[in-house]
Amino acid sequence: MLKNIGVVGAGFSGAVIAHELAKAGYKVTVLDSRSHLAGNCHSQRDSASNIMTHVYGPHIFHTSNERVWNYIQQFDEFMPFINRVKAIYNGRIYSLPINLMTINSFFGKTFSPKQAVDFMEMLGDKSIDEPQSFEQQALRFIGKDLYEAFFKGYTLKQWGIHPAELPASILKRLPVRFNYDDNYYTSTYQGIPKHGYTHIVEKMLDHPNITVHLNTKFERNMAKEYHHVFYSGSIDAWFGFSEGRLCYRTLDFLKEYHSGDYQGNAVINYCDQDVPWTRISEHKHFAPWESHPDTLIYKEFSRVCGETDIPYYPVRLVNDKAKLTHYVELAKAEKNITFVGRLGTYRYLDMHVTIAEALDAVARYFEVGASGAIMPNFVVDPLS
Repeated sequence: MLKNIGVVGAGFSGAVIAHELAKAGYKVTVLDSRSHLAGNCHSQRDSASNIMTHVYGPHIFHTSNERVWNYIQQFDEFMPFINRVKAIYNGRIYSLPINLMTINSFFGKTFSPKQAVDFMEMLGDKSIDEPQSFEQQALRFIGKDLYEAFFKGYTLKQWGIHPAELPASILKRLPVRFNYDDNYYTSTYQGIPKHGYTHIVEKMLDHPNITVHLNTKFERNMAKEYHHVFYSGSIDAWFGFSEGRLCYRTLDFLKEYHSGDYQGNAVINYCDQDVPWTRISEHKHFAPWESHPDTLIYKEFSRVCGETDIPYYPVRLVNDKAKLTHYVELAKAEKNITFVGRLGTYRYLDMHVTIAEALDAVARYFEVGASGAIMPNFVVDPLS
């Protein structure tokens, strides 16, 4: 009998899983509560400017995973793109991540790499042995001045939480470079799809074995209609928020049209706390292979995610981890369901990680679930 698989969510997790299962001969139903495909990666042409817009904020594809890179290129041509982020603080503009240009510009120096290393070592707070918080991590390794310029105000706006209350692990993802490399990522492969991310998802789901239902909310009791469900919605929503709501940050965007070129760069961070937005994205610069006489910008604002808002970033503070533990225990007791993606596992995931884990989920299903054995509820344990 042809097995009917339910996939909840038409973002990258759901699209990859649906595509691979459909190719293998399964009947797949994809359901998404939104009116469009691709989730928070959704891209579309702006009707007024014809600029390809990252509707839910900038998405730059980057990975060092060759399997993922080769996989995603089946669905569109990826154009070269290097994300060169700038930051404005106290009326001056700098390069991020912190690099030799940033250090020399900020302190009015002309340091060589070796001199910059020695100087930064002097700036760090040596009294902090093992940093426990974001703030301590910054003070230990880059010192008070750079921390307050580029991280303190921005973090307060982005997370709504003082850096002293955030884990040190967040800052460990942000490098300091002692050369003039201003490529925001260090990944081997970087680019942006020529026709947008939604085009990729459309191609993934364009298969006779796949049926897509948009504007459709998936209720837990609907799972019995399928042999197996891959769920990329919020794990707390699956259980009716029985343990309380997990905390997310959400984003608001103020869209503006301007003549010519507004800021000359795709992304500029605004690090001063008294500037209400966190960054401005100028979307025509995400597609430098196109030409547009005028421009479109998004001013980005971060706040706590309400019940009707779109969740973006899991906060994962102590209270959230306690709630998450309860939800993971409940999830592991579920039958014929696999929780996937950022919302399903309550983890911050870049696109390439989402795709890799979706491919792994399908491989696990072929190996275990399809044989009638017990399929794991998580490809990666959210608590690990």
